[in-house]
Amino acid sequence: MDETFLDSNHAIPPANLRALRRMRELGVLFVPSSGRWYSSIMDNFPGEARELLEGSYVLSYNGGFINRVGDPEPLTTYGLSRTCAEELYARGRELGLAMHINVADGHVFVPDADDDERAYLASISGVTHVNSKDHPDLSFLEGRDIVKILYVNRDFDALQELGASLAPVAERLGVEITFSSKRYLELMPAGVNKGTGLARLAEMLEIPLSEVIAVGDSANDLSMIQAAGLGVGVANVTDDVRPSCDVVLNTTGMDGAFEELVERFLER
Repeated sequence: MDETFLDSNHAIPPANLRALRRMRELGVLFVPSSGRWYSSIMDNFPGEARELLEGSYVLSYNGGFINRVGDPEPLTTYGLSRTCAEELYARGRELGLAMHINVADGHVFVPDADDDERAYLASISGVTHVNSKDHPDLSFLEGRDIVKILYVNRDFDALQELGASLAPVAERLGVEITFSSKRYLELMPAGVNKGTGLARLAEMLEIPLSEVIAVGDSANDLSMIQAAGLGVGVANVTDDVRPSCDVVLNTTGMDGAFEELVERFLER
């Protein structure tokens, strides 16, 4: 959702709010999908935008959790084993990277974020900054289910190289690697992605995937773009995802690409 539907301040651009209104009028179900958690996603839909989501659903944690709008209790969940999470956390500390440790109750703990990362997260609720020197392991999260772990690096090329080098470790641990926001390497249970989440929701709602449009910008959107009947990239879609898109819009997500989407593919 970030960089696809929201601007750089994690707010809905006016053009996308107009698109939400028109989709509602047309009877099109709009489902936000994000690597973030349900409450954080809903914070991005204040006032009228929240009303326009009534009766819809939210795919959070990269499709692993599905919620009805207005109900914080998820219909589906997933998580990492404690052993797996501990190894990933230890490796992140060895690499000297800031991390996000996402827990199932809608919070994220962020060890060692620099000023840029703190600023990027400033408008997102449920974030707690910690120092990994005070937490050599994850015992400070005892009793809380860990959903996924992110490594942070704004050098996206280096992050992709790290992902390739970690592939054998991920396979051994049963973990899937993906990327988001050109700054995050995400580590989740294998088989959990936005594509499987979308397919599960479509099955629940008895909607053929051929009638679904999926819109994204990053690698964590790829499975969803491939699963949908029409896979759409916003203008700022990353180069690794662009070839898999059926269509790439002329407008960036930050500038309100969904108005173009409605005009080109729904007003027909």
